[in-house]
Amino acid sequence: MFPLSGCCMSDPFSDESRARHQRRKLQMLKGWRDAVERQLSAVNAAIGTLESQMQRDGNASS
Repeated sequence: MFPLSGCCMSDPFSDESRARHQRRKLQMLKGWRDAVERQLSAVNAAIGTLESQMQRDGNASS
């Protein structure tokens, strides 16, 4: 059997292949970072809301 053309014929360690892999990895990592930043922003907003509610409730009961 012969390997499929295009999948195994290229040198996996060529400069072009390495650069393509690094670009894909960079895009993936940036995507993860953006997702984590969105989650952190949501958590910070929830904390701020809860703190203001607690402060308001503390002032109302005094």
